[in-house]
Amino acid sequence: MGNQMQKSTSDIQNYELQTIFTFEINNFSERKKPMASPTFLSCGWEWYVLVDPKENEDDLRLYLCVHNSKSLITGWRTRASYRFLLLNQSGKVLYRAAEISSLFCDKILAWGNRTLPLSKLKEEGHLENNKLIIKVEVKAGEERYVTGKEMFEIEGFEVPSSQVFSVSQLFMKHPDIANDFKLNGKGLKTAYMNIVLSLIETLCRPPLSFSESELSNIDSELSELTEAGFKLDWLKTKLEEVSLERKKSIADDLGVQELEERVKNMELSLSDLRVELESEKAQSAAAASKMLSFSDII
Repeated sequence: MGNQMQKSTSDIQNYELQTIFTFEINNFSERKKPMASPTFLSCGWEWYVLVDPKENEDDLRLYLCVHNSKSLITGWRTRASYRFLLLNQSGKVLYRAAEISSLFCDKILAWGNRTLPLSKLKEEGHLENNKLIIKVEVKAGEERYVTGKEMFEIEGFEVPSSQVFSVSQLFMKHPDIANDFKLNGKGLKTAYMNIVLSLIETLCRPPLSFSESELSNIDSELSELTEAGFKLDWLKTKLEEVSLERKKSIADDLGVQELEERVKNMELSLSDLRVELESEKAQSAAAASKMLSFSDII
């Protein structure tokens, strides 16, 4: 990878060669944690495969990852086409993924997909001698360095470099989010994606910061995005959760106000009331100040 550090910002190379890398895992059914393969070279880049058996989701997830990215100049990027295959010890293909083309850059170091359910792989007789062989075919494309002002294409949507990480996270978590998107035109698609990202960021705010009209407007925007073809049931659910949390926080505030009135009217003993009042205030303040991150929402 050292020779890549010598290239100027205007240097562009096209790679056409394909590399096939094989990673064998013994005692596969006993593996519980993510496993990284040895590194391998393909088209001038250094890669590795990350195998992540997420048993709680019954999925085997495979990722193609750029190795030693810190040695590369800031702003690097490459587009790579790749495909994963799963084989048993005899070389029988158990699963063959469709070829994927993804953008790798200093903000997106890995892409991957779900393969066979772990329960199926662990069925008796499915794997010979409990060995799983993972094969990845890689062909990297254009290599270039960027200034930060360029637009990147991710799953057909053009986004600025500042949004690359957020959009890549979005497609990793919800790969079918735009499968039914009906509108064409890069500018239009970018505008719609901006609305999706804006809604996600907005719903990170504390529930009490919303008004009824603002929540209604968000609901209308979600309906319009759904009509355009986005699959946003998960975001609709988050909106409903925020609305319920808001109502609960308002009720808690009313409870605090009621207790304060009771203090004035001496309806409770001072010591008992002080404990109850402070507890109500603490719960209300915690709910009102709760902030979420982008990854919490998606």
